[in-house]
Amino acid sequence: MSRKLPNSVTVRVPGSTSNCGSGFDTLGLALSIYNDIALTRGDWSGARPMTDRDNAGLGMADEAAALFFVRTGVEEFGYELGLTGEVPMSRGLGSSVTLRAGVVAALNEMSGAKLTKNDLCTLVTQLEGHPDNATAAVLGGFCVARCHPHTGELLGVLRRRIGRDLCFVVASPDQELETRKARGILPKELPYFDAIKSVNSATYVVAAILSGEYDRLRDAVCDFLHEPYRLPLIPGAKGAIEAGVAAGALAGWLSGSGSSVLCVARPAKAARVGRAMAAAFKAHKLPATIHPLFADNRGLRVVGRGSLTPPRGKILGASPEAFGQDSSCPAFVGATLVATVACKHAPTIKPSRSKPRGIGPKENMAGSASRPAKSGGLRVLKRRA
Repeated sequence: MSRKLPNSVTVRVPGSTSNCGSGFDTLGLALSIYNDIALTRGDWSGARPMTDRDNAGLGMADEAAALFFVRTGVEEFGYELGLTGEVPMSRGLGSSVTLRAGVVAALNEMSGAKLTKNDLCTLVTQLEGHPDNATAAVLGGFCVARCHPHTGELLGVLRRRIGRDLCFVVASPDQELETRKARGILPKELPYFDAIKSVNSATYVVAAILSGEYDRLRDAVCDFLHEPYRLPLIPGAKGAIEAGVAAGALAGWLSGSGSSVLCVARPAKAARVGRAMAAAFKAHKLPATIHPLFADNRGLRVVGRGSLTPPRGKILGASPEAFGQDSSCPAFVGATLVATVACKHAPTIKPSRSKPRGIGPKENMAGSASRPAKSGGLRVLKRRA
């Protein structure tokens, strides 16, 4: 007898930092800050919001769902969408990826499509147009991804777990910066030696992280590809990175396209680094929220399944009980930060211990290569701009 499919699913997806300096559109790192994406099956077409605050994500969710149905051949069905969590929007922490990855992973569970995590990486990379946040959010850990130079198809991912001997201190200023605007300001051409210096820095940073010789990150981040053009858009951002390093951080970078900046520190120095970064933004009259975080090494996972296969045409309510939210996780309100994860003294957010079912195989071990599976006819037809 085949397994009955859930009528409602909640997927927890970690936020992430990308680029990590000069690893533009290539390097990503999952962080211990999360969004929950909840879907409930409906007898209509497309997405409907669970609450008024969920309206903003409908267009992006519909785009993700459309690609999922086309690539898997699953018959399309409608759904109710709910988004709750801690990942702030337009702050360079992968909020769009949490929505896109959460939607396709939930649809995968609800439809029984049996896509692996590598398949999900392929889909989310196509939706995002680049693999850095996409692979980190799905797989967890520190990810180095490779795409086809002409089609943009995801060709492979190397992943490494990051232990709690590193803390990632994120300063998110009270200023949004849309990725589209931050990409639009980048030059069409780069000076040759700027590219060389950036490649030198990126490869050294990757080697330091993959080898576990984290102290070698000190002063290793030096970018000429995007930070010189983006940092001036954010008052105090460059100074916040410099202040964090001066306070004891090993290195720092602009997180994604901003507006958040991030410093890598040993846990014992995280609090001092965070205070220094906040003070730098305050000097520019820009308040900032400090998130001292660890790496998330699990990636997205299913944390709730609702009622199974309701009668045809019946839609079950989307209550918190229906989605079985993990009681150890802090309360969620919209996309506003409710709790931060302290690196040394404060309790961390404890995810559900249940093993995600139906999402795919075990995560790749440190340093192992993973290629997107070709099951289900998945392939990227066109890279998004």
